[in-house]
Amino acid sequence: MTKIMKGIVSSAVVASALFFTGCGDNKGDSQETKASADNSKKTYVLKFSHVVSANTPKGKAADYFEKRLEELSNGQIDVQVYPSSQLYKDNAVLKALKLDSVQMAAPSFSKFGKIVPQLALFDLPFLFKDIDHLHRVQDGEVGKELKSMVTEKGYKALSFWDNNFKQFTSSKKPILMPSDAEGQKFRIMSSKVLEEQFKAVGASPQMMPFSEVYSALQQGVIDAAENPISNIYTKKFHEVQKYLTISNHGYLGYLVVMSEKFWNSLTPELQKDVEQAMKEATEKEREYANELDKEQFDLIKKYAKETGKLEIFTLNDEQRKAWKEATSKIYPDFYDKDVIGKDLIEKTLATE
Repeated sequence: MTKIMKGIVSSAVVASALFFTGCGDNKGDSQETKASADNSKKTYVLKFSHVVSANTPKGKAADYFEKRLEELSNGQIDVQVYPSSQLYKDNAVLKALKLDSVQMAAPSFSKFGKIVPQLALFDLPFLFKDIDHLHRVQDGEVGKELKSMVTEKGYKALSFWDNNFKQFTSSKKPILMPSDAEGQKFRIMSSKVLEEQFKAVGASPQMMPFSEVYSALQQGVIDAAENPISNIYTKKFHEVQKYLTISNHGYLGYLVVMSEKFWNSLTPELQKDVEQAMKEATEKEREYANELDKEQFDLIKKYAKETGKLEIFTLNDEQRKAWKEATSKIYPDFYDKDVIGKDLIEKTLATE
């Protein structure tokens, strides 16, 4: 065979090899594209566990989140809401999230006490000017820092939801000035901040399970308590107390968290869908909480007017100032960054 013929044959072999190699690459690309397409169509089940009834602000917001996320994800994420502790109580749900047994929950801040004690920031008395100031803190730098701390512990922290501000009730006397609390036995939930809050005004803090509060008030085991309007009304505390003071001195809320494993399994597009649905649900939850607070306060006022067994007061500016001066003295006790942190407290106070 001449050199010319060898060259022709060699060129033909090379061309043939390139052709089949190219075919092989195209096939691989096709398989990768198909795999990507299959993954984009993958469906997910998201179990959202919470402890309250479906007709509460948290329950209604969870249902709204279900609807919106299923719409935004075009059905790729099937949200299943389980209210009223059907799956887990709050004291067990954080462990369940770690195991991915459920994918979302909204526990109260106190349930994070052992893993992120800094959330006790919201327990500090008279720290927030009003509900708008509170929301600016939650939606701003302080809120981001707190959510980051929770995320570092192996959860995906999504958003803060309201219960609402707490009010004082008493069977002894109207609580208007700090001296009015002196000597009274106040029920508190487990919180070092709340313990110091009442000690600062000469009251006696009594740690007690929430389920025991009604009977303890009724029997005089304790004299007073602090609760949001929703707790006062639904648990009928106003029927076993003589005085209610609208003080808005402290806050109760929830942090919506997701299983880290579940979050990481989602595509970036679906993660954006979750964030958008959560943003909208948070706006709704705040509206629901505010509406319910007003509705139930109106019912309490109606009870007070019809029975004459309850007197209702609201702190004026001078009284509120006196309370803030008396109770803010405890803030430095929580400047340690492993408790709450001076930086977080000062940033909150400086939030416009």
